[in-house]
Amino acid sequence: MHIVGSSRRAVTRRPLAVVAIAVSAALVLAACSASRDSTGTPSSSPVVTSSGGTSGGTAPAPSTSSAAATPTRSAAPGAPVHVSLLQGDGGVYGIGMPIVAYVDRKVSDATAFEQATTVTVNGAPAAGAWYWQRSGRDGQALEAHYRPRTYWPAHAKINVVLPVKGLSAGPGLTFENSLTLSIATGPAHVSSVDCRAEKLTVTSDGKPVRTLPTSCGKAKTPTFTGTKVVMQKGENVPGSSQLRPNGTVRFIGSDPADPYDLLVPWSVRLTNSGEYVHSASWNGGNIGIRSTSNGCTNLTVTDAEWFYRFAAIGDVVTYTNTGGKPMPSWDGLGDWNLAWSTWQAGGVVPSSN
Repeated sequence: MHIVGSSRRAVTRRPLAVVAIAVSAALVLAACSASRDSTGTPSSSPVVTSSGGTSGGTAPAPSTSSAAATPTRSAAPGAPVHVSLLQGDGGVYGIGMPIVAYVDRKVSDATAFEQATTVTVNGAPAAGAWYWQRSGRDGQALEAHYRPRTYWPAHAKINVVLPVKGLSAGPGLTFENSLTLSIATGPAHVSSVDCRAEKLTVTSDGKPVRTLPTSCGKAKTPTFTGTKVVMQKGENVPGSSQLRPNGTVRFIGSDPADPYDLLVPWSVRLTNSGEYVHSASWNGGNIGIRSTSNGCTNLTVTDAEWFYRFAAIGDVVTYTNTGGKPMPSWDGLGDWNLAWSTWQAGGVVPSSN
């Protein structure tokens, strides 16, 4: 069977937002550039997993009940709004990783939330902002992402205090819990893909590491342009919490003209809609020469294994000359594709800052 390009147009997965060593058993199918919602609604909530690669990027279980260091505050009675976090204490992430908080009711006023929250980097104020958007995570109404104006510094300690229990979330709504979070960043891994030159250039802490030949999305199925963040490495064996061997992800194509059902090793996910950097043993004749994939970034098996082991959750990968549309900010961790002024405005819940 000859396969040109990478997998695409599979059944879109609805992943749970898991920060753990393996993806939930519910994540059975994956798609290389699966169907994209043009309305701006996230197809799913970010998946964040780690395979324990050589560069770090460990990701423990999400923090949902850490008690904040500040006292509980009283407020008028209201329907409870529960807050949970994507990340968990002790995690080490790439410099592009936003802080992600979920709320299970649609808050109408984030003023108290934002004014009470403090985020520090190495003990100093992070000077970032929250951006609210609809959530695709089951049971969650909205998610708020926090990032600074530019990437986090490398090798830094990040602390978040959310002392929001008892504070107003809008008329008739009250936050029911407080949280804290302590994570860190690892090396500044920033990779850039030039789809015209068919090259992926990797840097670490500002120094060049390696250049890898690629095959990006063909004209019919172009790769998104813009800034993407590593959100998942491999996937779990269905029905278990054990990763498939060799960073393998199952790709299923639903297009009758191009059907496939493949287990593809060394797969690093960059978007919810299904863009990956992955090995493509079937496409060796095009890698480094022309764009023929179904939206993903094809590498040789050797290069894909190296990149998989090098990459950490939260690493930055930028794309130029793809011929495709800009990556939507809601499609995974596309936060850096929004202008800072737009980010500061707060999204679907206007910012109080």
